Amino acid sequence: MDALQKLQLLGPAAAFEPAEEVGPLGERATMPNTPDELAGCIAHATLPGGRRVPMLKTLVSSACERDCHYCPFRAGRDFRRATFTPDELADFTAQIYRQGLVNGVFLSSAILGGGPRTQDRIIATAEILRRKYHFQGYLHIKVMPGAERDQISATMQYADRVSVNLEAPNARRLADLAPHKQFSDELLQRLRWIHELRQSLPGRQPSISTQFVVGAVGEPDVEILMTSAYLYRDLKLARTYFSGFEPVSDTPLEHNPPIQLHREHRLYQASFLLRDYGFDVEELPFQPDGNLPLYEDPKLAWANLHLSQAPVELNTAAREMLLRIPGIGPTTADRILRARRQGTLRFLSDLSKLGVSTKRAAPYILLNGRQSPRQLAFWTG
Repeated sequence: MDALQKLQLLGPAAAFEPAEEVGPLGERATMPNTPDELAGCIAHATLPGGRRVPMLKTLVSSACERDCHYCPFRAGRDFRRATFTPDELADFTAQIYRQGLVNGVFLSSAILGGGPRTQDRIIATAEILRRKYHFQGYLHIKVMPGAERDQISATMQYADRVSVNLEAPNARRLADLAPHKQFSDELLQRLRWIHELRQSLPGRQPSISTQFVVGAVGEPDVEILMTSAYLYRDLKLARTYFSGFEPVSDTPLEHNPPIQLHREHRLYQASFLLRDYGFDVEELPFQPDGNLPLYEDPKLAWANLHLSQAPVELNTAAREMLLRIPGIGPTTADRILRARRQGTLRFLSDLSKLGVSTKRAAPYILLNGRQSPRQLAFWTG
């Protein structure tokens, strides 16, 4: 196979790893004007800070020695596999970068010859891209299970983001999902090393993310979000990604049902509440089975329980309380605080000018001690 034929096999395979291109309800959008021969290989990625770029997503190899129960690349499964050499993948990537087709790259791989050997191939690809071809775009690099600490340090020199797939929220669930991976020693320890190494890096520091497979082995949302909260708080992860389970033929979990995409969406919403809005896991509206309600925004569910009978005065509330109100996010909370220094907020139109979603916020707020007529109509309607 030539490089394009390999990419046509390995690029779409990387769709199993959600990254910067994740959209509502798990949608993955392909960039417009992508050449037909690269369809499924270039994704519409939203980078930290909100900038959008076309991102090449690919595996270095789909040949794997592991036998994870859910994975399409598991050892022994019958399908056509491919492997890039570092020079081959870097050269092809540089070509499409020069053509303006991509401005970001996501590099991952199945594991062949052990985690350290696989990581060497990924590092070599990144090094050639950065040093030989002077690639200046965004580079998200996956750290393999069992990668060595000095390899992680080398990876971080080239990456804008590094990630380690935890896959499961704890060792018990990982044993059911990927029985030959070690949750603490192989996976979580790599995230801890990355966090430690970031402290010693001069200048730019790559961000950190992880991924969970959701719904394959019966883990409830509360377990996933407890681990997410630890990762945000203690290891300063920028993002936790959620990959809703879809059964793959010729795998041990092929007869398990797929999850509803609403579950993936609610997990993203709840994880943002933990990361950006000051919520604790214990405050999230879990059902008796430990899962979030599928058809209700978790922030709205919290507000209905806590703010319906005690609306918040926007002219005096602290930022922490403003963030609890539906329709108000970190940016709009800061705008409210600045606007209050200029005068009293009296009308919903004042909030609309600040970017607040007044339809969502209205039932839970007071403006100068009063609920507006529009609020009351919405409240009772």
